Amino acid sequence: MPALVHAQSQPKPPKSPRPPRIDESTAPVNLQAEQMSGRPDREIIMERDVEITRGSTVLRADRATYHVVEDQVNANGNVRMDRYGDRYTGDEVELKMDSGQGFITNPTYRLQTNNAQGKAQRIDFASQEEAVVTEGTYSTCEGPDPDWYLKARTLDLDTGRDIGTAKRTIVYFKGVPILGTPSMSFPLSDARKSGLLPPTFGTSSKGGFEILAPYYFNIAPNRDLTVYPKIITKRGLQLGGDFRYLGDTYRGETRIEGLANDQQTKTNRYAVTSTHFQNLTPALSYSWDLNKASDDNYPSDFSHTITTSAQRLLLRNVNVNYVGNFWNTSIRSSNYQVLQDPATPITRPYDRLPQISFNAARQDMAGFDWSIDTEATRFYHPDLQRGDRAVLNPKLSYPLIGPGYFFTPRVSLHATRYHLEAQSIDAGAAAGRPGSVPVTRSNGGDLSRVLPIFSLDSGLVFERESRLLGPAMTQTLEPRLFYVRTPYKDQSLFPNFDSADADLSFAQLFSENRFIGNDRISDANQLTAAVTSRFIEASGAERLRMALGQRFYFTAPKVTLNPVANPSRSDLLASLTGQVTASIALDGNIQYSESASQVVRSNYGVRWQPAPKKVLNVLYRRDVPNKLEQAEFSTQWPFAQRWYGLARVNYSLPDRKIAEGLAGLEYKADCWVFRMVGQRTPTATNQTASSLFFQLELNGLTRLGSNPNDALRSGIPGYQSINQAGNL
Repeated sequence: MPALVHAQSQPKPPKSPRPPRIDESTAPVNLQAEQMSGRPDREIIMERDVEITRGSTVLRADRATYHVVEDQVNANGNVRMDRYGDRYTGDEVELKMDSGQGFITNPTYRLQTNNAQGKAQRIDFASQEEAVVTEGTYSTCEGPDPDWYLKARTLDLDTGRDIGTAKRTIVYFKGVPILGTPSMSFPLSDARKSGLLPPTFGTSSKGGFEILAPYYFNIAPNRDLTVYPKIITKRGLQLGGDFRYLGDTYRGETRIEGLANDQQTKTNRYAVTSTHFQNLTPALSYSWDLNKASDDNYPSDFSHTITTSAQRLLLRNVNVNYVGNFWNTSIRSSNYQVLQDPATPITRPYDRLPQISFNAARQDMAGFDWSIDTEATRFYHPDLQRGDRAVLNPKLSYPLIGPGYFFTPRVSLHATRYHLEAQSIDAGAAAGRPGSVPVTRSNGGDLSRVLPIFSLDSGLVFERESRLLGPAMTQTLEPRLFYVRTPYKDQSLFPNFDSADADLSFAQLFSENRFIGNDRISDANQLTAAVTSRFIEASGAERLRMALGQRFYFTAPKVTLNPVANPSRSDLLASLTGQVTASIALDGNIQYSESASQVVRSNYGVRWQPAPKKVLNVLYRRDVPNKLEQAEFSTQWPFAQRWYGLARVNYSLPDRKIAEGLAGLEYKADCWVFRMVGQRTPTATNQTASSLFFQLELNGLTRLGSNPNDALRSGIPGYQSINQAGNL
């Protein structure tokens, strides 16, 4: 039967194997005792307070005989022996000092590498690095009555290879046998090795009870493969594999899983994901990111994490990139698989087949900064207008920067040319995409646009000493003005391959274009006014930041994808973020609409983290346009000695129900950890999935059950594993 093993989380770059222990066979043997007798050339008999030393081996006993010719020691009575930091005690020992071979009877032992300890009927030393325990125990717990231990007929402890191998083994926890196996192996340090990983189990509302038994192949220090059969009671047998590799110039991972004849859908289900990055030369690299699922519901049916269960766009992208001294060029091909939710369908993004880019930039060329961005893209969509687009965007600026001020005028040119295909177009699909013209037939043709853009960015920085937050700090006041002028160009007949309204943010307030993408260039005669105040410690660390900003339109924008709520000004933005005390962090943002006379978007959050593994988060978010209003609470908190409570609740106020939830318990003993976590996640509109994780972690041996750490880290900001170093 395959051995149960441990595998660390990531492969490592190739490196030299662990160096062998130094040969001490020629080192002198030192003998000490209260009484010595015998023949110095044959044997020496020692009694009372005997101590025999050679190199790293020290043996103490009440009585001992050293056989000079054989270089062998026989000792009995309160035997204590140290070998390379490992300690053994017993009744009787026989040891060849040159080879390290021998045995000890009725021993107890403790290993230096992982502080493991145990007892046995006998331990045989096969070499300086290998000991075979007969009818013995093994545990990383302290004390004579460990919480967990394994009991084996034979236990091979090979410190040279960092591997322990047990035969005919039973693992006991709190005196109760919880696992039995004919063969079990485990690392004596953090090393990886091939074999059967501990089984994991859990339950979910969509899959029922789940059991996974992965097999791990440690192909090389920088390559590994995990193969995992998984029994899902409501669906059948799922098979999967995960191959990882890492080198000096490359890294990647490929994961494949499939389930034949799903018992619920009566179809074959599968998913593939593969990522790779490699430097062919210091300047030339390529990468890919490939994802595929058999159907729209695969991630929600088979994933227990919030991020992947709600994923609806699966990217397939291949990229080649070359980097010069001040320029770079790339070519990529990308498209998406769209996983549709019938209740809220989304439009498939355009494929880029391919996209070729060239970018260059230089700074301080006689005081000027310049850059140029170019792009040529072939856009494909099965239902919408297809075509080619070329973009040329040179920029030139002259920054004037001094103590307490900056002033940067910039001019740029945005030139775009299209070649559109003559084709039939799905009018319904076109109507669902902002900026698309819902026609049923396109005659194709060429379109072009050249727009000059002028901007002026300026700001001042005032400083003073402040004690508002306690100790003396530097408080700044930083007013900033940003003006943009772009002439109007009618773009209503232009296709919309990749443009959309940019979300309003402080970064977007200082952008020259109100849209993302290159299909729409906003006309602009506008000024952004903002002010920022920061509190900075003497070390340079920023403790608190407050900001206020708004954009004013001298001319109402004419280029739009969606109606503009207020043609004279943007919404007002305000934010406050920072670490106000050593344990309290604040984060707040609001977007106020003057036309609607209300806050249309806001989020307010506070984190209290007075000590490691003690965190409490409270968050409120509101988004009026998207009809979202949620209150969120999450925590990791000790509530009794060694016990930790875990919780996350995301409550939808309009729906009066929990949108997402997580609750669990953790218990940390000296040598083991237990976790129980249940979570509820949204998978589609008005649909949720529930799952339950159990894990028992026996330090230095194995983990039994499903690992909930990923769900805890994503669900509880500031969560720390209770097995991490830190205050308990």
